Amino acid sequence: MDLSSCKHLRFFGCHLNSMACKCVALFVIALVFRAALLFSFPGLGEVVQNSIVVTHKDSLSSNMELRTRKDKYLEVPQIVWGLNNQKIAFARACLTARMMNRTLLMPSLSSSLFYKEIDLLQPISFDKVFQFERFNSLCDGFVRLGRYSDLLNRTQVFELQKGSGRKWTIEKDLDQLREFSGEQYDAYEVIRIVGKNPFLWHDHWPVRDYAKVFDCLVLVEEILREADKVVSKIRETGRKVRSKAEFSQDTSNSKSLSSLPMPYVAVHMRIEKDWMIHCKKLEQRSNISQICSSKEEIMERVGNIVGLKTPMIVYLAVADSLLEDNSILNGWKEGLLPFEKKKLGVMGIYNKYPYLFQSAIDYEVCLRANIFVGNSFSTFSSLIALERTMRMNKMDITTSCGIDVTWPSYAYNILGESNGPQRWMTDMSDSSLRTISYGTENISC
Repeated sequence: MDLSSCKHLRFFGCHLNSMACKCVALFVIALVFRAALLFSFPGLGEVVQNSIVVTHKDSLSSNMELRTRKDKYLEVPQIVWGLNNQKIAFARACLTARMMNRTLLMPSLSSSLFYKEIDLLQPISFDKVFQFERFNSLCDGFVRLGRYSDLLNRTQVFELQKGSGRKWTIEKDLDQLREFSGEQYDAYEVIRIVGKNPFLWHDHWPVRDYAKVFDCLVLVEEILREADKVVSKIRETGRKVRSKAEFSQDTSNSKSLSSLPMPYVAVHMRIEKDWMIHCKKLEQRSNISQICSSKEEIMERVGNIVGLKTPMIVYLAVADSLLEDNSILNGWKEGLLPFEKKKLGVMGIYNKYPYLFQSAIDYEVCLRANIFVGNSFSTFSSLIALERTMRMNKMDITTSCGIDVTWPSYAYNILGESNGPQRWMTDMSDSSLRTISYGTENISC
């Protein structure tokens, strides 16, 4: 209706040729129009209020603001392989969703360890392993997880085929993500990425972005309680050893050793049959000789850690089902007391659970150790080193060179000081996660 043709009408007691009344009339028309929209699209009011969380993207484009929308979702394939491969794949899926301004639908993880027999993979919901609400709380404003029950299912799912092969370059992959982040795809509530496992997707994000996601991953209480039991058993064993040492010494003028917290060393001892096959092939392909380590080399280098006090409990984190060498408890330096699950008496804890839970318990035990020693070509070891580096950074510790620090990590496959393992802190300024995902011999303190 043309307002000029109605200038002689009266509206709420005033003529429409009054400027104030014209403003009132426009306001009323806008309200009527909004009411019509809400009547036609009942979910619109909720979307307007609750669908957008503004975040700031500090990678790819430092000045670009991202809107993490609660009403638009990204779905990814089932996440597979080892625990830490799955954590990396999950983080990459989260960062992909963030780049596309979408909420990541809670993915399925894999509780079993199969690499080729896809039909044997046992899916397990993310929230059976990690705390869902805690993740969203800790990562609020950065990335977000959603549940399938959140979907309104008002539109068809758009399937996005992920490229693969040598011709699918990192540049093409980035262009594809940018294209499907565009407004022309906002009509789709869900974009489903089909194709390969997210671990194999191209990497477009710096270590610090991945670290933010990893920092939000908290294991469910059941797993944490089981890890508590294992750590308590290790420390209890250490306390008994310390008590014997104290009894044999004159401690009348010194503080009782048994009154101090019981430290322990955790060694991620990669000598299982599947690892030895993999690492030898990797050494041949990459022409790097510092990937595989024999049990003798591991024992010698751990024993040469500078400043290591004895007696000391050494917990050996090893995949028992894949271990062919039963002599890993023999040959350690005097004062180092090695324990694996069976000798420690905790096999019953691990045997209750599938592979993924067992690995998660071991990860937590290694993470809490006073000293951690691993292999820099193992994703398990690399993510523990990363998380311990993050903890040191929060304490304003940026180097472990030549000083005693809390949460020290070492790589036994790299020769370090005094023929011991190389001190290891993650390079948090790295532009990608490649060295953590696939390993490197270039580590430092």
